[in-house]
Amino acid sequence: MVTQLLGFIGVSVAVICTPGPDTALTVRNALADGRRGGIWTAAGISLGQCVWTIAASVGIAGLVYASEPAFLALKYLGAAYLIFLGVQSLRSAWRGGEDVPDTSKSAAGTPLRALSQGLINDLANPKMAAFFMSLLPQFAPSGGGALPVMLALGLVFCLLTFAWLVLYSVVIDKARALIIRAWFRRGMDMVAGGVLVAFGARLALADR
Repeated sequence: MVTQLLGFIGVSVAVICTPGPDTALTVRNALADGRRGGIWTAAGISLGQCVWTIAASVGIAGLVYASEPAFLALKYLGAAYLIFLGVQSLRSAWRGGEDVPDTSKSAAGTPLRALSQGLINDLANPKMAAFFMSLLPQFAPSGGGALPVMLALGLVFCLLTFAWLVLYSVVIDKARALIIRAWFRRGMDMVAGGVLVAFGARLALADR
């Protein structure tokens, strides 16, 4: 059991540390609203992963993945949301800004908004259904004991994700006080916006 857990943690860390839409969104909101924006975004992402963990463990994720209309609806919704957030960042870059960011008018805004952005970003990605369906059963025993183990492993994955994205947020918050100027902020907004749009386009065009 310990060997399986260590194996699961190793796979999870490798996946979590690979940049993706969740990382891009967290970086965007941490740049916009500091540590608070990044941490609340990370909380929303982890909460979304908890929902997918439960859905995969009880079989709901399999139904979503098997249903082409449901899968396509989620896929296009997720793609549209990523592109929308990316365009917001690009517009912010084009408008320019002051040397000292005005966090009261940031892209992340309130903690609730950052939380909801992270949550929607994760729930609207049907690839998460496939991911948890393929990952969790590999490390769970067969039979009646599989469900609690899958739930526990999924929770471990969510906590690891939260910890990694919080670390991102703290580092960015420390750095932005030193390096963020108007030109740098515009450049980072353009990069973050372009990455989010690219991830959205890739999700929309990807097969199952």
